[in-house]
Amino acid sequence: MVTAGGECLGGLGPFEADSPWWADVGPVVRRLDRELGVRVTVLRLIDVENGEGARDGHVTYHVEAAGRPPDGRLTVVPIDHDSLVAPVAGRATWATREGLQDALSWAGAALRAAGRPPVGAAEQVRTWNLSGLFRIPTAAGMVWLKTTPPFAAREPDVIAAFARIDPSLVPAVVAADVPAGRTLLEHVPGRDCWDPSRTDIETTIRRLVRAQAALAEHPELMPADLPDRTPHALIGLFDRLLDGEAGAELTATELGAARDLAAHLPDLVAELAACGLPLTLVHGDFHPGNWRSDSQAAVGVAASVGAGSGAGVAVDFADSHFGHPALDGLRPREFLPDDRWEHVADVWATTWSQCRPGSDPRRALTLAAPLGHISYAVRYQEFLDNIEVSERLYHLGDPAHTIRAALSALR
Repeated sequence: MVTAGGECLGGLGPFEADSPWWADVGPVVRRLDRELGVRVTVLRLIDVENGEGARDGHVTYHVEAAGRPPDGRLTVVPIDHDSLVAPVAGRATWATREGLQDALSWAGAALRAAGRPPVGAAEQVRTWNLSGLFRIPTAAGMVWLKTTPPFAAREPDVIAAFARIDPSLVPAVVAADVPAGRTLLEHVPGRDCWDPSRTDIETTIRRLVRAQAALAEHPELMPADLPDRTPHALIGLFDRLLDGEAGAELTATELGAARDLAAHLPDLVAELAACGLPLTLVHGDFHPGNWRSDSQAAVGVAASVGAGSGAGVAVDFADSHFGHPALDGLRPREFLPDDRWEHVADVWATTWSQCRPGSDPRRALTLAAPLGHISYAVRYQEFLDNIEVSERLYHLGDPAHTIRAALSALR
């Protein structure tokens, strides 16, 4: 559904997208640019038929064009103008024409102020209810504009905290408007580590653990307004989760088992505390896709905290919080085959044993498994509670699914 300047112009498609992921709008934008002969941006998801898990199916987007396309490029479709452009509760600022223009204007001005004026147009890469992502070319290299909602962690503050310990563990912040949820980040060379090598695992895990251990020793270096996802806080949050929408999606048997788990949590939390690991700044979504690695830079530096740019860099801190580090240690598990997960667990536990002699990180990983799932279930419900109705499709069923995973982990 295409608009320009707030005017509804018509529709285009359907056509097959080059990526199955709904939020991966870069290929969609490039196709529409060619088809319409004008630059476009995807504002938001309107509807999905037959897709699930944030992928596949027939997707309808709201697209804003920079100008009116030539005649004949669009088809007449029944569009309710008011429902398409009227304000809606929970809509992301970057999912509106005015909000997106404001973010891009801010980015251009901030880059010029930093001596990094853009040398080309911003390229839209990704958009959904949790973030918008643009690549902006400058003479000194690529910069990323990331926009995040009010319920996201203050990412520049989290990056700054980790950077005080290990500057090259995190991407450099070029500029930030923290209240507005806008950040300009220096490009990190290399690749996302969806298929991490042993060196990727060793470098990234060791660097994060050492930074977290250091921050636990110096809590004054951490942001003051981190969300509280400590094990004790999760007890109450889980109770409220079961009383709400997520609990209603469980079968009677599942809900009963979840209530039993909730009753058992105080004992589990006490056992976890006895393992001797400190509460600290937690990444919050530490799966391998949020690691960046330059393979050449990483060779031979796995044991070095200051390994340098591109060697074991962590990105995407929107889910960061104050909590137990085992949640980060566990996160790669569902993204890796068993042999690589065992390597992650070994490196994580060994590094924590070095940082905290006398602690029992291996037992902590086992005990924290249900809590890790509970933490993500709470976070998924937070997404659902704070986004517009059409984009709830991204997360529907996730809290209940993750509660079931917590029950499996307990067993």
